[in-house]
Amino acid sequence: MNVVTHDGLRKAIRDAAAHRARILVALAGPPGVGKSTLARELASAFGPSAAVLPMDGFHLDNQTLAQRGLLDRKGAPCTFDVAGFAELLRRVKSGGQVAIPIFDRAQDRVVDAGARIPAEATIILVEGNYLLLDEPGWRDLHDLWDLTVMLEAPRDELERRLVARWLAHGLSPAQARRRALSNDMQNVDRVRSNSRRAQIVVPMGAAR
Repeated sequence: MNVVTHDGLRKAIRDAAAHRARILVALAGPPGVGKSTLARELASAFGPSAAVLPMDGFHLDNQTLAQRGLLDRKGAPCTFDVAGFAELLRRVKSGGQVAIPIFDRAQDRVVDAGARIPAEATIILVEGNYLLLDEPGWRDLHDLWDLTVMLEAPRDELERRLVARWLAHGLSPAQARRRALSNDMQNVDRVRSNSRRAQIVVPMGAAR
């Protein structure tokens, strides 16, 4: 395991991609740690050779979650279609252009074929909470990664960010804190305690 700056991460990805048709880079980490932001920054740095594939496109729909009594746990590992996610990753890894689902946060729903992985993309930046989770179903993903990265931040900072996220969605301070503590922070602890060790760790505040 190497602890690196953002510059070091970019170099590690370039080295992993050298002379290979396509690689899958797992950008894992707990909720609120900044995975989506880092994935966008990396994609911008690499240009057309990179594409982002968010795990969030595999949220189960709200009707299914309600039927299973899981709507209040949306975002937990059991609320994702991990088998469908693994199948898509295998198709992406084999090359070519692939349509992917995306999660529309404003509408709180998945948009099928909402984005695409271009045929020319050689670096696929897969970002999500549970990419390294050492639990049934999620373990099926581990052999697909060519490089694994874990983003880390102090637990109290993650709590602050997650409460702020719910405040931005219009909840009151009490409601925001309740939502963060009742679900999000449980997921934070699960990622921190049940994930496999990554090849590379990027701590919060790492120099760019």
